[in-house]
Amino acid sequence: MSNQENEFAELKIGDKTYQLPVKTATIGHKVVDVSKLYALSGYCTFDPGFMSTASCTSKISYIDGDNGILRYRGYDIKDLAENIDFLECSYLLLNSELPNKAQYEEFAKKIARHSMVNEQLRHIFGAFRHSGHPMAILIGAIGCLAAFYHDGLNIRDKDQREIAAINIIAKIPTIAAMAYKYSIGEPFVYPKTNLSFTANFLNMMFSVPSEEYVPDPVVVDALDKIFILHADHEQNVSTSTVRIVGSSGADPFACISAGIASLWGPSHGGANEAVINMLREIKSPENIPHYINRAKDKNDTFRLMGFGHRVYKNYDPRAAVLKVTCKNVLERLNQKDNPLLLIATELERIALQDEYFITRKLYPNVDFYSGIIYQAIGIPSQMFTVLFAMARAVGWISQWKEMLEDEEQKLYRPRQLYKGYAMRPFKR
Repeated sequence: MSNQENEFAELKIGDKTYQLPVKTATIGHKVVDVSKLYALSGYCTFDPGFMSTASCTSKISYIDGDNGILRYRGYDIKDLAENIDFLECSYLLLNSELPNKAQYEEFAKKIARHSMVNEQLRHIFGAFRHSGHPMAILIGAIGCLAAFYHDGLNIRDKDQREIAAINIIAKIPTIAAMAYKYSIGEPFVYPKTNLSFTANFLNMMFSVPSEEYVPDPVVVDALDKIFILHADHEQNVSTSTVRIVGSSGADPFACISAGIASLWGPSHGGANEAVINMLREIKSPENIPHYINRAKDKNDTFRLMGFGHRVYKNYDPRAAVLKVTCKNVLERLNQKDNPLLLIATELERIALQDEYFITRKLYPNVDFYSGIIYQAIGIPSQMFTVLFAMARAVGWISQWKEMLEDEEQKLYRPRQLYKGYAMRPFKR
């Protein structure tokens, strides 16, 4: 029901009717506010997976899955990926506006200045197995940062929240590169303040003390685009995890570590690694029709990884950007004959022409193209989700800051539908 002043929904339970306020978004779906329903009626709503629940108010990113739209602070993702670099994108997510030249230079200097980590952190890596997954190491190392940078941190202070955000954006690439170097037995490489954010990360990943490494500008541009495209994505599971942990007042490094743990799942951030594993399973372009048929068989457990998306029911706008970027990288690195990339290219061609995939809108998504680009660059598949975490950390810390500044935000405490024993007598 509605009138000129307000709009509300009516919920009838027994002989009582409750009026629930309807909140209107700037763009997108309206929301029925049930926050006071339990206090008024004693009833809760039931929504497994929170698929119909808005857990917060946010101004950071917006998705229209039906129309293939993703926007950061109102800007279309394609415009951002093609016109700015990752640090400009980071500034935008943190501060709501794109930086001017002076603001960008100051922000970049802060990131570069804080990219070093405490030297004692080096010793923590020795506690991990060299064969350990880099995501496991990243979770532990980022969580450990709280032991180095927690003293005096007052998350209620705006300036200190800003310092925490800078530290997280700056140090995660360094720790990510350290995790990789540790896994292959090479010495850690210190960050260089004269390189861009992305070029610096590539240098820490691939350079060795015995010889000079010059990042390829095409590769830098491709990786920069991937980072921008992965920076934020509304209230996905890892972002919600960061907000849930942060709602308790936890240290921001602990919140980000929790987000990384959530991201690691193959249904979330691990999908691009799963793409490469799938291509390895297929082994040859000649085997693709067999696997296409398996994917169509509802009784077969095989799934085509990197196709379709839970939110996007149209072409993933991020994939549209990376498809062009992928072509440029493969040409630049002479990777057209790479066996896995040949399989991926043929798989994409067949799927885009197959009526089964077209009618179900199972288009290649961002994970499909990012995995191919990573493979071409020489980044091992175990590092794929680590790079995702590097990029998404910007969105996480922006969401964390927004949550702390939101007067409506409360400690997360979902209810449950209890189906266990009502009461049992105690017996031995």
